Amino acid sequence: MSRPHAPLPAKLVVSVLSAGLDQCWQPVLAGLAERFGPVEIAYPAMPFIHTAYYNDELGVPLVRRLLCFAGLVPQEALGGAKQATNALEDQLTRPDGRRRVNLDPGLLTCERFVLATGKNFTHRIYLGDGIFGDLTLVFQAGSWQTLPWTFPDYAAPDMLARLTDIRCRYRRDLRERAVHTPSPQKEPPCPKA
Repeated sequence: MSRPHAPLPAKLVVSVLSAGLDQCWQPVLAGLAERFGPVEIAYPAMPFIHTAYYNDELGVPLVRRLLCFAGLVPQEALGGAKQATNALEDQLTRPDGRRRVNLDPGLLTCERFVLATGKNFTHRIYLGDGIFGDLTLVFQAGSWQTLPWTFPDYAAPDMLARLTDIRCRYRRDLRERAVHTPSPQKEPPCPKA
């Protein structure tokens, strides 16, 4: 019989999507740091060309920056992270009510990358408070594996390379945490593959 226990914490990642990122970058960065703590790394902007879904609201040309936050968070924090990013989006809206930025938080662990969303779908698990967890990628056999529902932008090689870098940072954080854990039963390390 399996016994419930707390899972390892995760690495918080936030996708920042905007057509006017130069104009709103500093308020976005400050707002996210206020809510989630220091940013460990902000990856350079990538063109967002995989769908026109956001064009009418956010404008064009769209770019995405991926942020990784320092430290680790409990896995149950994903729903609250989405609530916090929604509040920041609302705070930064244009005078006509349209968003300037789309913020998508996710949690990365050794095994998976899960995004938070307010939209239900067949493979999404309800987390509470109107938020669902979207299993976006799994890590198996030494690399990220896409799923039938993985968004094309998250299957792109440049995104997978950034998520692999974040996974390396996550593994480092787990090792450092294990060294400083006073418990005699230290958690098993995150496997390389």
